[in-house]
Amino acid sequence: MTPKELAVKVFHAMYDNDPFSQWMGIEFIDADKGSCALRMIVRKDMLNGFSIAHGGICYALADSALAFASNSHGRKCVSIETSISHTAPLKEGDVIIAVAEEINLGEKTALYYVTITNQDEKKVALFKGTVYRTGKEWKIGN
Repeated sequence: MTPKELAVKVFHAMYDNDPFSQWMGIEFIDADKGSCALRMIVRKDMLNGFSIAHGGICYALADSALAFASNSHGRKCVSIETSISHTAPLKEGDVIIAVAEEINLGEKTALYYVTITNQDEKKVALFKGTVYRTGKEWKIGN
C-alpha cells in the first residue's frame, strides 16, 4: 500500500467513527503522508451573537485536519497542544478549506500547521498543533 493509500484509508476509518466531524459537515478533499485537506460550509447554527462563525468552528475544523494528517502514517496520534489565530470573520454560507501540513515528525511527537482559507482563498485562520505519537498502529486492511 502506498503512503497516500494508507492516509486515505486512515482518514475513512477515523471519519466513519467521528460523529462531531460528520455533524460539522466536513468533506474530504485529499490526504497523503503527513497532510490532509478538508472542506466545509459555515451554517447558521454555527454563528455566534455577532452573526459570524463561532471561533470554535474554525478551531474544530483545524483540529480535525490535524487529527487526520497526524494519523496518516498509520500510527495513532492525539493532540497535546494546539493554538489558533483568527485573521478574518466568517459568515453563514462561507466555504472554508483547512490544509494541514507536517512540519516536524519525531518518534514521540510531531508538529503541524493548518491554514484555513475561505472561498476567495483568503486566509481566515492559522492553527498550530503538536501531537503525541502513541505506539499503537491503525489496523487497516489492504
